Amino acid sequence: MTLFGIASGAETLPVLAYDEIDSTNAEARRRAEAGEIGPLWITANVQTAGRGRRGRNWDTSQGNLAATLLIATDATPAEAAQLSFVAAFAIRDLAESYAPASLVRFKWPNDVMVDGKKLSGILIESGRNAAGMLWLAIGMGVNLAHAPENVERPATSLAAHLKSDVSAPPTPEQAMAVLSASFVRHAAAWARSGFEPLRDAWLKGAAGIGQACIARLDRETVEGVAEGLDGDGALLLRLYDRSLRRISAGDVFFPASGAA
Repeated sequence: MTLFGIASGAETLPVLAYDEIDSTNAEARRRAEAGEIGPLWITANVQTAGRGRRGRNWDTSQGNLAATLLIATDATPAEAAQLSFVAAFAIRDLAESYAPASLVRFKWPNDVMVDGKKLSGILIESGRNAAGMLWLAIGMGVNLAHAPENVERPATSLAAHLKSDVSAPPTPEQAMAVLSASFVRHAAAWARSGFEPLRDAWLKGAAGIGQACIARLDRETVEGVAEGLDGDGALLLRLYDRSLRRISAGDVFFPASGAA
């Protein structure tokens, strides 16, 4: 698989920074549909119409990070969806640079949690340009300075969990430097070696595996025990009738750990 413009962990990718924009993903889409293929980071201090998974709003205000990577690939859409795990690793590395690593965990499908609360959001959108290339807009929002209140799932920020030797959370610019370098490193490894090594590493850092799980899907809610990830990143849920269910998309909750 090829991610055009990313060949190793050494590249410094260009960044287009906005003070305010409707959505960094929306801007990436506009550029992609006009023929741009990147790689290009698009950031904003404020998003007026930020979006999360499953049509939710994503609030970005001053001091937090909103960034989207526009990139093109020869991977299939199903393979390219695995880059949500790459993005989660990049955010994990950013979080562990400022917060104790013992507090940082993954939660399926692509959340990074700190002390059991949601630190970030990831949204991947894709399409074909006029030349037939598959473009990806890999959007990432990270709560650096503060977390939103009155949200469905408890959220937190890096500022609330700083290491003892860290005096302040990163600025968005500082966070971008860590995030970009980490994403390139993990993405290059994925393109070179495929999903299996990434899946194995994700499972080692995941919350809820082996625990009771509730999965809310589009038309039903199912319960069972989260057994792991399938070869493409789908959650494997062992239902209480002992059948195995692949969950490709949905919201999952782990009541025992409090992760939502």
